[in-house]
Amino acid sequence: MALKTTFLVQTFVLKRKRLTPGDREVAVTESGALKKAEAMAARFPGTAAIKVVADDETGELESATILASFGEVPDDFAESLQGS
Repeated sequence: MALKTTFLVQTFVLKRKRLTPGDREVAVTESGALKKAEAMAARFPGTAAIKVVADDETGELESATILASFGEVPDDFAESLQGS
């Protein structure tokens, strides 16, 4: 079992006056994800930098952690990460 760590930036957009997930972008490092999320927050209602650890062979999620969020992020976003 080989665990792989991936850093993502999740954007959030307003659709029908509700925050919904927008695009996701991959970042090479944790600090890169944090910087990218903070920079992108100027163009979106909200962004989050996420660290995902998954089994490289099976794709099974080991953990997902929100490193930081900027702007508006849905209240249930952290719960939805654990449920995925």
